[in-house]
Amino acid sequence: MAYDDLRSFLNTLQKEGQLLRINDEVLPEPDLAAAANAAGRIGEGAPALYFDNVTGFHDARIAMNVHGSWRNHALALGLPVDTPVKDQVEEFARRWDAFPVTPERREDAPWRENTVEGTDVDLFQILPLFRLNDGDGGFYLDKSAVVSRDPEDPDHFGKQNVGIYRLEVIGRNRLAIQPVPMHDVAVHLRKAESRGEDLPIAITLGNDPVITMVAGMPMGYDQSEYEMAGALRDAPAPIATAPLTGFDVPWGSEVVIEGVIESRRRQIEGPFGEFTGHYSGGRRMPVIRIDRISYRSDPIFESLYLGMPWTELDYLVGPNTCVPLLKQLRAEFPEVQAVNAMYTHGLAVIISTKKRYGGFAKAVGMRAMTTPHGLGYVTQVIVVDEDVDPFNLPQVMWAMSAKVNPTDDVVIIPNLSVMELAPAASPAGITSKMIIDATTPVAPDNRGNFETPAKDLPETKQWVGRLQSLIAAR
Repeated sequence: MAYDDLRSFLNTLQKEGQLLRINDEVLPEPDLAAAANAAGRIGEGAPALYFDNVTGFHDARIAMNVHGSWRNHALALGLPVDTPVKDQVEEFARRWDAFPVTPERREDAPWRENTVEGTDVDLFQILPLFRLNDGDGGFYLDKSAVVSRDPEDPDHFGKQNVGIYRLEVIGRNRLAIQPVPMHDVAVHLRKAESRGEDLPIAITLGNDPVITMVAGMPMGYDQSEYEMAGALRDAPAPIATAPLTGFDVPWGSEVVIEGVIESRRRQIEGPFGEFTGHYSGGRRMPVIRIDRISYRSDPIFESLYLGMPWTELDYLVGPNTCVPLLKQLRAEFPEVQAVNAMYTHGLAVIISTKKRYGGFAKAVGMRAMTTPHGLGYVTQVIVVDEDVDPFNLPQVMWAMSAKVNPTDDVVIIPNLSVMELAPAASPAGITSKMIIDATTPVAPDNRGNFETPAKDLPETKQWVGRLQSLIAAR
């Protein structure tokens, strides 16, 4: 089933027992974020959370942890609620191959019901804002899809970017945005500022679950997120035209904010508790001026708690990081079998691959670091043989402990790029990167004593199924 808006997905979550409505009165701080933080600590199957009785807010509706378990992630893709994570990743990869799917343009978007513009714009009157971590520098919109276009090629549909960027509320009609240099919105902003122009922008809140997935996906610069959403939904993504910018935005959004990133204007943004499990400090960041807000009646404000993993973010960006890396690597190295980039948005990546010749695994690791995502994120790569499941950490640890000779199999490359949020970077944006080759050497690399491996008995697979059946029947 493809969901056209957040509300239809929340209805499905409720029917499947994956939405917890909290009717008791709660404080905006710390209760909202603490509850979402706790959802990541209660084990697999955590539900989405819905609050509608928040102290100090009149008639607020707040959804959190919407993608925050593998059960919810499966439902977002229209899969059975109990689909195993490995199967979800494989299905994600299968649907990727249907890209591109042309979106469906619709009129009468529900967010057109209400509009404020000009001097009447006031975020505090429309959104129930609250801090996510106690050290945050302010209120954040951290689960919005931000739409921008290439100023030099504005009619190229694929170069219209839909991305997730953190946005700090710094005034009733002002936001500060952190555009990571490797991300498309930063490319668009550089081009606009080189021309002395503001960069028009649309910010959409409360989107259908797949739009949010693709907005956080590392795709090619000229690949359309809407066309990828159609592939992942198994149905064209519904879009509408934003009235002020003319941009293509999700049809089913709860709120659409339009304005410009003001050319060459900067203001302190942060600190913010980030997905790395650390606060990022305050930095001078670009400023957005909001000129128009369109919104559904009784809008639902969707927010995302992030901090020390695992949180909702890790479920949201896990498969959508694994699969692009897999596809990009396989295009040049068809020997690559699987990619596990689940950890801290792919700062660490585990790759299983066959090998053509000695040294091949290290080449695969280096290529992972130079993919669109790898340039800004991948700092550590572990490469294992094709018979090692990169999603099975005991197998990965066995490969590392049994097959790695640190002198020959650990490669450290200094002074490479990384996003500034990486806490180990020094200075910010620069780091050393590491490849650990935990594969079996092949000719002409004839090191070690790996000629007689112990493998599972031929009957083991049959007995796995037999034992599982006996256990289930107890």
